[in-house]
Amino acid sequence: MTIPYLHLKKFARRWPTLKGAGAQYSVFSLKLSNIRQLVLLLLTLSVPGFASFQAPDSLSRVPDSLKTGTDTTLLKKNETVKSKTDIDSVVYTKANDSLFFFVQEKKMSLYGSGDLRYKETNLKSGNIQVDFVTKNVDAIGVYKDSSSKEAQETPVLVDKGEEYRGTRMRYNFKTTRGFITFAATKNKAEEAAYSGAKINKIDKSTFFVENGIYTTCDEKDPHYCFVATEMKVIQKEQMVGKWVWLTFGGVPFPIPLPFVVVPLQSGRRSGLIAPAYGERENMGKSFTHFGYFWAMNDYMDLALTGDYYTKGGYGLQSRYRYSSRYNYSGYFQGSFSRIHQGETSDPDYTKQQDWQLDLVHSQTLTPSSRFDANLHFMTQNYYKLNSTSYSDILNNEINSSATYFTQWEESGTSLSMSYSRRQIIASGHSDETLPAISFSKSQVYPFKRSKAVDDEKWYELIGINYSANLQNNRKKDETGLAIRGGIQHNLNMGASPKMGYFNIAPSISYRELWYNKRVVKRVVRGFGSNDSTVVDSVITDDMNQLNFVRTYGLGVSASTKVYGIVQPQFAGIAAIRHIFSPSISYNFTPDFSKSKWNYYDEYTKSDGTKVKYNKFEREIYGGASSGESQTMSFNMSNAFEMKTMVDPRDTTSKENKIQLLNLDGGVSYNFSADSNRFSDVNISYRTQIGSLFNLSGSSRYSLYSYNEQGVTTRHFLINDRNRLLRLTNFSFSASLTLAGSKIETESGEQKQNADTAGIDKLFTSQDTKTYKGLFESVPADFSIPWNLSLSYNYSLSKYNPLIPATYSTVYSRFDINITPKWKFSVTGCYDINNKQFAAPQVEVTRDLHCWLMNFTWNPIGQYTGYRFEIRVKAPQLQDLKVTKAEQFFGGR
Repeated sequence: MTIPYLHLKKFARRWPTLKGAGAQYSVFSLKLSNIRQLVLLLLTLSVPGFASFQAPDSLSRVPDSLKTGTDTTLLKKNETVKSKTDIDSVVYTKANDSLFFFVQEKKMSLYGSGDLRYKETNLKSGNIQVDFVTKNVDAIGVYKDSSSKEAQETPVLVDKGEEYRGTRMRYNFKTTRGFITFAATKNKAEEAAYSGAKINKIDKSTFFVENGIYTTCDEKDPHYCFVATEMKVIQKEQMVGKWVWLTFGGVPFPIPLPFVVVPLQSGRRSGLIAPAYGERENMGKSFTHFGYFWAMNDYMDLALTGDYYTKGGYGLQSRYRYSSRYNYSGYFQGSFSRIHQGETSDPDYTKQQDWQLDLVHSQTLTPSSRFDANLHFMTQNYYKLNSTSYSDILNNEINSSATYFTQWEESGTSLSMSYSRRQIIASGHSDETLPAISFSKSQVYPFKRSKAVDDEKWYELIGINYSANLQNNRKKDETGLAIRGGIQHNLNMGASPKMGYFNIAPSISYRELWYNKRVVKRVVRGFGSNDSTVVDSVITDDMNQLNFVRTYGLGVSASTKVYGIVQPQFAGIAAIRHIFSPSISYNFTPDFSKSKWNYYDEYTKSDGTKVKYNKFEREIYGGASSGESQTMSFNMSNAFEMKTMVDPRDTTSKENKIQLLNLDGGVSYNFSADSNRFSDVNISYRTQIGSLFNLSGSSRYSLYSYNEQGVTTRHFLINDRNRLLRLTNFSFSASLTLAGSKIETESGEQKQNADTAGIDKLFTSQDTKTYKGLFESVPADFSIPWNLSLSYNYSLSKYNPLIPATYSTVYSRFDINITPKWKFSVTGCYDINNKQFAAPQVEVTRDLHCWLMNFTWNPIGQYTGYRFEIRVKAPQLQDLKVTKAEQFFGGR
C-alpha cells in the first residue's frame, strides 16, 4: 500500500536552504514499509505546534496530508505495524518556522526556535537535526544575516534538572552522551554552575571540561570562580580541577593550586573539615577544628576534630550521631584539652587539663513508653578555656537528665524513673538525684455502680487517687558528699458534688514518709574569749535509723463562676466577656510537734532553755509541720476576654478571641495562730496582645505594722500608721516584639537562607552542634527588614521596709536592614541599679550576593574584641573564607 504524494510546494518558499537540501525534499512520498519506525506523526505548520513520535507495537494514526487546514485520514483500527526503532517514549517536537521529516533517511530537521522533548530531556535551539538511526541530535544557533557575528537561539539542553548552554551541541538521547562547544551549565538544585570551551559528556553523570570555570555565583560575570585547564565533573558527587586559579572579580590569585576537589553532594557527606585560623592571648597562633567527617550511611555519622596552639597546647573532639526516623535518635560527644598559658619559667604559668562528655538519646520504645536522656558532664574550666559560644561562656550551670516513662491505660497507672544532675560551673558544686521513681494511679470511684438506673448518689462521687515517689539525692560541695534518700506516699480522697450554682469539694489527704536517717542535736558547752562567758555550740549529727512520718489533713472548698457580657458591636468588637471565679476553702492540720507523735525532739541550752527541733529537717521531703492550722482561704480570679466581629465584606473572615487581662487575688486567715492570723494579700496579673506585647506582675501586701528595726509586729497597720496595706514584695516584667513583614522574591516565594540548603532532614530535629567553623552564629535573615525585641524586669523587696532591695534590668535586640544588602544588629542588657552594661554586642552583616560579610564587636566586658569574616554562602564551599579577629574572647 502506498500513501499518496504530499504536495508541499506552497510552503517551500518559507523553508531555509541548508546546502541544497530544501528543494530536494519539498515533495516526498511515504510508504508503509518506510514508516514502520514511526508510531505517531502529528504536524501543524501554519502556526507553532507539536509533533509526537512514538514506537509501540502498532501504528494507529498516520497523517494523510500536511496542507494547512486539511483533515487527516486515519488508518483502520485493525491495521497494525511492528516497530523496530529503539525509541521507547514519545518525542515531542516544535518549530516556529518549519519542520522536515525525511522518511528514507529516518531524519528530522527543525528550523526556527526548535523545541524537542524526550523523557526528561528538553532541547531548544535555532536549528535542530535529529537522526533516528544513530539517535544523535545536532543543534546550532542561527545568524540574523551574513554580517552577524553572534549567533542567536543557541542550544539550551535541560537534562534531569541540569541545564547546558553552548554555541553548538551534539547529543545522543539514548546513551545520553554529548559534546558541547563554548558551553555553560547550571545545576539549580546545587546553585552551582560550570562552563568551558568544550564539554564532553561521556555518561549520564560524568563530564570532561576543557578550560573550565566553576562558580556558585549566578551573575553573568561571576564575582569569584575557579578556573582550570582541565576539569572533571561527576554530578552530585564532586568536581576535580587540575592547575586551578582562584579568581576574584576577574583578577586571579597569583599562585595556582595544583588541584582542587569541590564536593557537589547535597546534605551530609564524608570529607575533611576545613580548619579555622586565629590567635589566642598567651597561647599563640591557633589551628582549630581541623578534622574529618564520616557519613557512614543515612542513619549515622562521625566527626573527629582537633585544635592546636603554637604556645598553648592542644584539644581533641569527637562526635557520633545516629537517627532512625520514628524510632530513636541521639549523639555522643566527647572532648579533651590540655591547655597551658605562658612559659614554664613565668610566675603566672598555668597548665590545665579539661574534658567534656555529652550523651543525648531519645527513643520511643512502645506506643505507651519512651526513654529520653540528655546528659552533660564537664570539668569546671572547660567552657572558659575551650568554648567560643557567648551563651556557653556566660552560662553558670549545667543540667542533665534521663527519664524512662511508661503507662498502662487499662488500669490508669503510670511509672517514671529518672536521673537528674545540676552542676554549678563557678563553684564546682553538684546536686544529683539517682534514682527518682514515681508511680501514680489515676482517680477511681470505688462506690460507683457499674450500671446506674437513676441519678448518682452522693457517695458515688467519692474518688480516690494514689501516688508514690522515691528519691535519692547526692549533694557534693567543699564539705564533701552528702546523701539523703526517702520514699513518699500520698493518698487523697475527695468528692465534688454540685449544689445549685456551687461546686462543693470535701477532701481528706494522707501522707506517709519513709526515711533511713534522722538528725540528733546536742549542746557542747565552752568558754568565750575572756574565759568567763559560757558559750553553747549546737552539734548536729546524722543517725541511721528507719523512721516513718505519717500526717493527714482535712479540707472543704466551694467555688462558682459568674459571667458578665457586653456586646458593643462597634469598632470591630463583637463582645467583651468578664468571668469572675470566686472560691473559698477551709483546711485543718493538727499539731504534729506534740510529743505523742514523736516527730520532734529537744535539747537543753546551758541556761536551762529547751529548744524543740524537727528530727527530719534535713530529709528530702521534710518532716511534719509544727503547730495546729485551721486556715480559711479566699481567692478570686478574673478573666477579661474580647471577641472580634466578622468582616461581612470578606467571606474568609473569622471571629477571633483575644485574652485581654487575667487578674487573680487571694488572702487566708489562720484561726489557730496566736497572732498575725492574716496572711499577706497576693495579687497577680498578666496580659498578652497577640505575639507583640506581654505583661505580667505580682505583688504582696501585709496588714501588719513594723517596729524601728523593720521587723513585722502583731499590730495592724491601720491602727499604727493609719494605712490598710503595706507593700512587701513587687515584681513586674514586660516584653515587646515587633517585626516587619517578610520580604518576598519576584516569584512570590519568601527568601530562604542559603546556609540551610542541603541539610539532611533526618538529623534536623537533633539539637546538636554542626561543624561550620570556629565561631558558631545564627546567619542573618535578610527576609525580615527589621526586628525589635525589648524586655524589662523589675523587682522590689520590702519585707524590711527600712532596707528595700531592688533589681531592674533592660534587655534589647534590634535588627534592621539599612539597605536590602546591609543588616545592622545590636544586643545588650543594661543593669539599671548598677548602671552598667552586661555583654553588649554589635553585629554588621553585608550580603555580597554569593558572599557574606560579618563583623562582630564586643565593645566592653571580659570578652571584649572584634571579629571580621567574609565567606562564601554556598554550603559546599562554606570553608572558603577570610577571617580576622583581635582579642575576641581573648580575655579568658
